[in-house]
Amino acid sequence: MSESSRTGDHFLDKAQALVNENLSNEQFGVSELAATMNMSRSSLLRKVKKYAGLSASQFIREVRLKRGMELLKQDDTLTVSEISYQVGFGSTSYFIKCFREQYGIPPGEVSKMGFTEESEQTKPSGKRVIAIILSVILIVVALSVFLFKTKGTPEVTTLEKSIAVLPFKNQSSESANVYFVNGLMESTLNNLQKIEDFRVVSRTSSEKFRNTNRSIPEIAEELKVNYLVEGSGQRVGDKVLLNIQLIEAATDRPLWSEQYNREVVDIFALQNEVARKIAAAVSATVTPAEQEQIDKKPTDNLLAYDYYLQALDLLYGRTREGMEQAIQLFEKAIELDPQFSLAYANVTISYYFLDEYQKQKQYTEQINTYADKALLYDSRSAESLIAKALYYITIREFNLAVPHLEKALEYNPNSSAVVQILGDLYARAIPNTGKYLQYALKGVQLDVAGNDSTTQSYTYLALSNALVQSGFVNEAMTYVNKSLDYDPGNYYAPLVKIYILHAQNGDIAQTGRLLTAEYRKDTTRLDILQEVGKMHYFQEAYDSAFFYYEKFVNARSRQGLEIYPQEDLKIGITYEKMGLEQPAEELFSSYARYCERDQSIYKSASTAVKYVHEGKYDNAIEQLKIFATQDNYQYWILLFIEEDPVMIPLKSHPEYKAVIEKISERFWENQAVLKRSLEEKGLI
Repeated sequence: MSESSRTGDHFLDKAQALVNENLSNEQFGVSELAATMNMSRSSLLRKVKKYAGLSASQFIREVRLKRGMELLKQDDTLTVSEISYQVGFGSTSYFIKCFREQYGIPPGEVSKMGFTEESEQTKPSGKRVIAIILSVILIVVALSVFLFKTKGTPEVTTLEKSIAVLPFKNQSSESANVYFVNGLMESTLNNLQKIEDFRVVSRTSSEKFRNTNRSIPEIAEELKVNYLVEGSGQRVGDKVLLNIQLIEAATDRPLWSEQYNREVVDIFALQNEVARKIAAAVSATVTPAEQEQIDKKPTDNLLAYDYYLQALDLLYGRTREGMEQAIQLFEKAIELDPQFSLAYANVTISYYFLDEYQKQKQYTEQINTYADKALLYDSRSAESLIAKALYYITIREFNLAVPHLEKALEYNPNSSAVVQILGDLYARAIPNTGKYLQYALKGVQLDVAGNDSTTQSYTYLALSNALVQSGFVNEAMTYVNKSLDYDPGNYYAPLVKIYILHAQNGDIAQTGRLLTAEYRKDTTRLDILQEVGKMHYFQEAYDSAFFYYEKFVNARSRQGLEIYPQEDLKIGITYEKMGLEQPAEELFSSYARYCERDQSIYKSASTAVKYVHEGKYDNAIEQLKIFATQDNYQYWILLFIEEDPVMIPLKSHPEYKAVIEKISERFWENQAVLKRSLEEKGLI
């Protein structure tokens, strides 16, 4: 063996050992491996590619999968889900996908392959075991294809398990029966949403097709799904009649259908059976934990359940009158079953919506009380957790809301409502570009077809904004164009597009011209007005900057607004350049107060700029060092920090270059981790 080979083997053995030591840590990725090996990320990537012929992330994944295979052969008491988490896959479905790609079979089939423990003397090497497995698989697959083809059976193509549940039709002549049929549809949707192996589009997306003449392929194309569930039903006395079918969209052919004629007392068993059969029809993986969630019986009191369905139908209407009526019906259900967790949760949600846009909150106490009751009677319910999260949002304790919402997603991984709330929190209340992007992407997947083009336009705009903030510039341009395609009159999309163009070319002068043109379309827009002033400020064209900044400051004062305090230092410097010392000092004081109040990840960066202006350069460097330890800050920091004229004196500081490089490196390291995570989750 050559010296180079020995070096390579030693390196890979060490890397593999470190991955195995951190096997259960899902977050242990390329950056973490590089750090534990005392190497730079780039050196690790280069060496892994040289010695293993793989990317570093592929290498880590193969180590995890290899250990997964070992556990599957050694311990038949462990479930696939348990093993996936032991080897560092946060998603069971992703583990199954990767395992199938690596070994040609799903992990659940390993125990059926007849593996036996052999002595060390006769046991083949790991690579040989894999080769043997693959050889057997190839033979089996070849025979299967031959046999199926000779019988004239079409080849099977694996499709993404994306599904939409269309509104069920009421077969009864009585309109009063509609709520019951809607309840059957809702329960089918909710049960399927609990299966992570499915991508289930939201109720709002499918609701628009309630009374449509569109064909199945047309609906599926708009919803971006491969399967549709259709149903119709009615309640006749103590009987439930339900016709339901699962349709493959591309061929418009039913994969499974069933006619049910059941007693009302069997309604929960019926709902669970439907979910199981749909999952089986498309070979979806349902974990034991997911099956447990599906099998839950919400209540033993059928009259309470009937009140609950009536209330739910009113709640989805989202009118104030309807929600007030819904609360009364939910409370009737609770009177009949004081442990009806879902009823408590939805009372909470109803009160939250009644209070949502009220300046003076009326129902905070009720929201908290009912949420606690929901959790008391079912702490493992997505609805209960959402209810408590809404209470924390009501009292502006956003950090306390997040873990409840994230836990809710474990129980209902397809909840578009939870995804939307989390995205909004990370965009505004708790700034985190990585999380914002993650949920914006997930939101598009689950709610790909909103009720109207305007809704769709703003959904894609949110995604575009999240992408550019995270440094995915070209992708951001794709989605801002989609946003404008859906609604050319979108109020904010042109502004976002201008800044995406800036991220692509870095042309301050061009950005200023485009912003000025956009401002002239609507001179009441203070958001664009201060942006135009800022572009002139960056070019040290203080006369022009003052022209726009003065308009902004006067309008802000006249309207009594407290907006864009983070820009007051720039505006103050501009005023100072124009000889307006007193207004400048007031603006500097305003900026200082902003820095003191700021509790976001940007506090140290803002404070650094303040110190530079004050001539406290060492203090500024220390604040920038603190900022360089932060995660998930916006790409704009990299683009504009050195464009700011106030920073010019700091550039001669001996530590300036190093700390700026650290900020940049930190951003791109985080972006690489984010990209890998999103790719693994199938989001990009």
